[in-house]
Amino acid sequence: MPYKVFFVEDEIITREGIRENIDWQASGFEFCGEAADGEMALPLLKTIQPDVLITDIKMPFMDGLQLSKIVRERMPWMKIIILSGHDEFEYAQEAINLGVTDYLLKPVTVRKLQSVLQKLTLQLDQERKEQNNLKKLQEQVEENQAMLRERLLFKLVVGAIPPLEAIEKAQALGIDLIARYYLVVILKIELLDRTEQYDYAEYQGVQSDVMCLAERNPDIFVLKRDWGDLILVMKGNTPEYIEEERDVLSEEIGQLVAKTRYQLTVGAGTSKNRIADINQSFVEALVNMQSPLGANRPEINHAVERAELLKMDKSAVENYLRYGVKDEFDEFFNAYIRPLGETALKSNLIKNYIFVDVVLATAKLVNDLGGDVDKVIPELNSIEVTMSNIKTIDQLQEQARKILSNALAYRDSQPNGQYKNLIHQSKEYIDNHYANAELSLNEVAAQANLSASHFSVVFSQETGQTFKEYLTEIRIKKAKELLRMTSLRSTDIAYQVGYNDPHYFSSVFKKNTGLSPMEFRSQI
Repeated sequence: MPYKVFFVEDEIITREGIRENIDWQASGFEFCGEAADGEMALPLLKTIQPDVLITDIKMPFMDGLQLSKIVRERMPWMKIIILSGHDEFEYAQEAINLGVTDYLLKPVTVRKLQSVLQKLTLQLDQERKEQNNLKKLQEQVEENQAMLRERLLFKLVVGAIPPLEAIEKAQALGIDLIARYYLVVILKIELLDRTEQYDYAEYQGVQSDVMCLAERNPDIFVLKRDWGDLILVMKGNTPEYIEEERDVLSEEIGQLVAKTRYQLTVGAGTSKNRIADINQSFVEALVNMQSPLGANRPEINHAVERAELLKMDKSAVENYLRYGVKDEFDEFFNAYIRPLGETALKSNLIKNYIFVDVVLATAKLVNDLGGDVDKVIPELNSIEVTMSNIKTIDQLQEQARKILSNALAYRDSQPNGQYKNLIHQSKEYIDNHYANAELSLNEVAAQANLSASHFSVVFSQETGQTFKEYLTEIRIKKAKELLRMTSLRSTDIAYQVGYNDPHYFSSVFKKNTGLSPMEFRSQI
């Protein structure tokens, strides 16, 4: 794409001569306009937005220096070439102060101006390349932020992240998570007539409109799952506020979807006053997803059903996932789930609670192990359908067996524990950045997506070394290699392995090897 050039000159002969005799295309330019003075040029420059301005310095009404000053303030990206018939120092000095690109004395030959333009093309090409690279980098950062945001919200709803860590990560991502109450709503948008042809673009448009409605409220965080559901995490200072916002938003979304070929199903949990209980509100929302908006749903606080739910030992599922084996499943199921079976089959509420708790406990384990929950537990993609198809205790048992077996198989494929991948990635990052004297625990912890204190404990437990000990070990190994293989001075080696102070480097080297750098090299 050629760069645009605009020419300002009060002498029409000069203007026509340059316009007609320069091979603009050969220099990578397009001649996009001209004016007789600065005042006439300004509105045209504002409209055309050229890349290069060529202007005479002496003109009536507004001269070239005055024009250049205004352009530099309002259109700072524009390159300015000044033509002058005055070989006087003050003109050139003022032009330099204004940051003009080039200053040419008249008469200006076609060859000279062509040469200047060709050099300018190289500069503009480099700047365009840098701008494109910066834009790509910004897009990557935004995509990464969006991914981290979705990962955090998913961990919140499945209960896979401690409250303190959730608050720290949310703050780093620009999410204000702190509130007195929380509530989760799940939205499912489906074709009203399943026999009609599905249009992905149309569906995405409807879903996007729904997300826009929800995101108008800064107290609502939207999580879009791969299977199409939208999960809303709502926060507020009173239960009444959250519930009112939930009802108003549900009504607005319902009216929006009613104008399309789709229907809306809403599942809402009750308000909770702790971040750790967001997961429970999510479970309640899933349980209430069994009927389209407006239909009757079971009440979560029904006295009899609540009494039955209190009999559930939720920690039993977590303990089985962490310490059990596949052959013990029937024993586990008969001891902890079957006793509720008869009641569960009479109540969708209890049945769904049991199944959802099994699925989410499994999702939490897989997530803690660094796995892809959607791949290990594909049932999560159609959890509502799976729940509705469970009619007997044997069906409940087989679905639970399938999900828990997948999780146990994944767990057993991770021989070095739940933080194997995280520690491997962290070590790799340290190995690639040890030469940076500013490399810190906080930086590596951020790469691992953990708080500094949490990462420090995990790293020490998994490696048997502190972060500082491991970093020092890597630096000393590299220093030994450079002392053996090169003739670099000890001072230069210190800088190359991440120490800004050569004396401190020598002290650390001797502490770890028993020899000073010079003694180590002499020994070789």
